[in-house]
Amino acid sequence: MKRTMALVSGVIISCTALVATQAPSQPPPLPPAGQAPARPGSQTPPPPVGQTPAPPVGQTSTPPAGKASAQPVGHSKKTTDSSFIKKAAMGGMAEVDLGQLASAKASDDKVKSFAQRMVTDHGKANDELKSLAASKEIAVPSAPDSKHQATHERLAKLSGSAFDRAYVADMLEDHKKDVAEFTHQSTAATDPDVKAWVTKTLPTLQEHLKMIEELSTDLHVATASRSTN
Repeated sequence: MKRTMALVSGVIISCTALVATQAPSQPPPLPPAGQAPARPGSQTPPPPVGQTPAPPVGQTSTPPAGKASAQPVGHSKKTTDSSFIKKAAMGGMAEVDLGQLASAKASDDKVKSFAQRMVTDHGKANDELKSLAASKEIAVPSAPDSKHQATHERLAKLSGSAFDRAYVADMLEDHKKDVAEFTHQSTAATDPDVKAWVTKTLPTLQEHLKMIEELSTDLHVATASRSTN
């Protein structure tokens, strides 16, 4: 009897173990409502709305080579206005400086008169430009640069008709450039105050150019007649 009971108990235990091994595994817990279940090998979920996703590991957010980052609109144009003011201030000082030199050294009365006109007109324009630059917080040069100083020294070594011709030649070249640059800036300037000053000054420069062109013609004719005597 005892042997029979032992055999029955062994059979029951074996069946219980077999059932336990064949029982299905517990399913994985369900994700919170609104979130998709994760899958093996799936990518990182997207960031919340409004948040910039981080770049992949080892990759920076720097723009591609050769593509510059965007600058504020109008930055380059403002720089152009500033550069023009500085260049115009330098040229104006040079005109006054050479005008003073020619007023003292010129032998031709017309050259001397033109030189005095340069001192008066460019001196006035320079004062206006300095005030304009100060209102825009733009630092302008306070003395002629090395290029204009070299021109002054070259002319100072000349005298008589040689000085007259050299001075007129320089003024002719300078005023052609000035008129061209001021004409361009009268439409290219973005600052209304800069544009107003350029528009106001341009007619005076155009008058100077006309004067120096006529004076240049007169000097060449006078020089030619003297050389034949």
